[in-house]
Amino acid sequence: MSALRIGIAGLGTVGASTVQLLEQHAEIIEKRVGRAIQVTAVSARSKTIDRGFALDAYRWFDDPVEMTADPDIDVIVELIGGSDGIAKALVEKSLANGKHIVTANKALIAHHGAELANIAETSGVGFYGEAAVAGGIPILKAIREGLAGNAINRVYGILNGTCNYILSEMRDTGRTFGDVLEEAQKLGYAESDPTFDVDGIDAAHKLAILAGLCFGTKVDFENVHIEGIRSISPLDLEFAEELGYGIKLLGIASHNDDEVELRVHPCMVPKDAPINHVGGSFNAVVADGDFVDSVLLEGRGAGGGPTASAVVADIIDIARGHTVPMYGAPSSALIDAAVRDMDHHRGAYYVRFNVVDKPGVFAELAKALSDHNVSMESVLQRKRDPDQKVPVVMTTHVTDEVDMRKAINQIASSDWVVADPVLIRIEAL
Repeated sequence: MSALRIGIAGLGTVGASTVQLLEQHAEIIEKRVGRAIQVTAVSARSKTIDRGFALDAYRWFDDPVEMTADPDIDVIVELIGGSDGIAKALVEKSLANGKHIVTANKALIAHHGAELANIAETSGVGFYGEAAVAGGIPILKAIREGLAGNAINRVYGILNGTCNYILSEMRDTGRTFGDVLEEAQKLGYAESDPTFDVDGIDAAHKLAILAGLCFGTKVDFENVHIEGIRSISPLDLEFAEELGYGIKLLGIASHNDDEVELRVHPCMVPKDAPINHVGGSFNAVVADGDFVDSVLLEGRGAGGGPTASAVVADIIDIARGHTVPMYGAPSSALIDAAVRDMDHHRGAYYVRFNVVDKPGVFAELAKALSDHNVSMESVLQRKRDPDQKVPVVMTTHVTDEVDMRKAINQIASSDWVVADPVLIRIEAL
């Protein structure tokens, strides 16, 4: 059988690792697949960067879109990034020209996945994105193939290694968010502009992809509720420990009665929950199936090697002739599902207030909760000298988010509250 010919657009960390993996494991892969996989062409911004391999073995394209017309390329690997622009143009044209696409571009799939899947199906080629979610963890393949016989009503997980590293270090060392973020940037775990990571956007992209696959629904990324971790302090992690919880940034998607809930935010999770023990820069995803119960996959969620591993797994599927739709079903079968507004979310809550320690504070706090039908479960207070700022933490029983927000806003308007309250949802899992 003739070799499968690959063109790679984007030679950053992942692109370079993909080339190196295919070079180093060429013999192993050929034995497993029954045919060779050859990189024949590449494209990147610069030819002068040392990437650990010689570029002269491959045809060079200054414009990656030109690769889509090359008859000697069977598969385009898009590793440029970005939801629109050159990446989207490359993928659209590649699919329209009958070339398979493998991508690690989570933003592109989150925003345009259903549309691109339709183009791929119309052209009779594959559109693959295993590397777009959780790096080296084969979560899309596990759900799309291993759990194909299950109805999945919930999927959740740690979808951003940067945030997990920061929260793990803050918990273990007591350092502040800003201090640990700076360290993460020096170590290469966080970008110089960490916005997409620490504000939850990266995790939300991945959650949108997972939700579309798990529920067979079209997902509008704009409907994902997103909060980041900037407001979390070492004090919150201390209180969480005292209350029997850890704090994780989770992406959570659920499907009930033709309605989906899509949210990314910090969560209090029980200390004995398996996902609470996933530390450092690792990712973990849990899928709840009606026959299989809960399945957890954990591993490296980013980095050149793990992500390249996922990219090559998709390429191998193509080489074997094993093509399945991106969302496990034809794009025409994807349904439009109503999205539950966060005001209608029901759950328990942790709230921290910084208040002036004076008589009557707890009475006013309790009244605000009662005014909005919020039932308090527990209250913790750190001792301070009278008239000094003191953190007060309360947890609630299950209540409606809209009522919780009204109660917090009423409390926050009081003259005895000296900082913005911190709210963290408690997840039973």
